[in-house]
Amino acid sequence: MNSLNWRKSSRSGTNNCVELAIGEAATHIRDTKDRNGGTLRVNQRAWAEFLSDIKAGHFDC
Repeated sequence: MNSLNWRKSSRSGTNNCVELAIGEAATHIRDTKDRNGGTLRVNQRAWAEFLSDIKAGHFDC
């Protein structure tokens, strides 16, 4: 996973950040504070559906 291009959201705060690395087969997600900790890996279809749900407001309170 060292070859992944990790990036942090421009909207992240100082203590609650996540980083993404978008690969060909999956999107990888990790905690900025613990880069050597666990990484969540999601296939591209699931990631696209998640983003679509966010944009549609399905997670708004």
